[in-house]
Amino acid sequence: MRKIIWLARREYKSAVRTKGFIIGLLLAPLLFGGSGLAFVLLKDRVDTTDKKVAVIDHSGIVADALVMAAADRNGKSIYDQETGKKVRPAYIFEAVEPDLTDLQGQRLELSNRIRRGELHAFIEIGSDVLYPGDDPEKTRISYHAKNAAIDNLRGWMEWPINNHLRHLRLAEAGVEKSSIDRMLSWLGVEGMGLVSMDAETGAVKEAKRSSEAEIILTPIALMMLMYLILLMTTLPLLHSVMEEKTQRIAEVLLGSVRPFEFMAGKILGGIAVSLTASAVYVVGGIITFRLMGMDEYIPYHVLPWFFAFLILAILMYGSIFAALGSACSNSKDAQSLTFPAMLPLIISWFVFMPVLQEPATGFATWFSLFPLCTPMLMMLRLTSPIGIPAWQPWVGLAGVMIFTIMAIWAGGRIFRVGILMQGTPPKFSNLLRWAIRG
Repeated sequence: MRKIIWLARREYKSAVRTKGFIIGLLLAPLLFGGSGLAFVLLKDRVDTTDKKVAVIDHSGIVADALVMAAADRNGKSIYDQETGKKVRPAYIFEAVEPDLTDLQGQRLELSNRIRRGELHAFIEIGSDVLYPGDDPEKTRISYHAKNAAIDNLRGWMEWPINNHLRHLRLAEAGVEKSSIDRMLSWLGVEGMGLVSMDAETGAVKEAKRSSEAEIILTPIALMMLMYLILLMTTLPLLHSVMEEKTQRIAEVLLGSVRPFEFMAGKILGGIAVSLTASAVYVVGGIITFRLMGMDEYIPYHVLPWFFAFLILAILMYGSIFAALGSACSNSKDAQSLTFPAMLPLIISWFVFMPVLQEPATGFATWFSLFPLCTPMLMMLRLTSPIGIPAWQPWVGLAGVMIFTIMAIWAGGRIFRVGILMQGTPPKFSNLLRWAIRG
């Protein structure tokens, strides 16, 4: 045991004393959360260049409505009321008479104007949009632009077009104009949490307004943190073991320690590194939430589960990665095994959104009970406000513990053979034979 602790201390010091560890500790959250940070910082930085759109209106009833709606928007929304600074582009619509003799040629001409930068887009409105019939071409509204799929202007046009058409339909049906707006009034559905009771006073507390960002922020943050720490601490084991094997360092160490002690020391060192990094991130996250006035969203009750699953995940994945690293004789072998070894982590990341949206479904339950995916997905479900049956995290924890013991046992047998084996490719058949026969 003394030798294992010595090796673990050696691994820990060699990791945390490097500049790479400090830099990675600081930059990793920015790399994983950079897109969200960039969205927050750049959400108000938009292109304010006016966008000119040509309208081919075969119906003859929509183009004027678009012009009026754009003028109303331009007068109210494109300038900041306090600073007077232009913060959004103006929408300028230009009505174009349909060229029925050469419609394709007209579309080509407008497309070329877009390519030259004279237009932002053009929209073509079918002749039967007021009362759609069976002919899809006559009821079609098509928007043509360089980036039409995610163009904000295309989404903005849907409301004025459809609102105007509904007004016309109701007017032709004999509804008074003064009543149309009341008939078409639109009410949103406000998301609210659950009503609760104050434990101290016994008074009924009103439900708080539910925010999608706040509901998904904590689950994703904890899952991302576990994913990040597993990548920082377990994946390097594969390459470090391979390097120590190829550089003959392992042979020197094995002169005084047994192979299992060597592997155990490296894994325990990885656990110490992971606990250091996770403590920094968890404490930093709690402080950040407190400063933002979001104390109620700090999942104190989930943190013990987080560290329990994290330690077991490092033992489990660390044993697997260390064993695979011992079977590699060069960097090419290590690279070929990296993706298969990371596949369960990648799959967990790919399915996190369906699990987060519906954490109580059979898909989410059984996926989160698969030991290689349990640490990340069970944490995601535990942090979800929907809640899961109390037995599931305990069953998941038991499954991970059993699988971890098996991984340590099999990994130790593979490590004992592979660390001294040279020139043998890390085939699955070889790894299986070493795990069974030792």
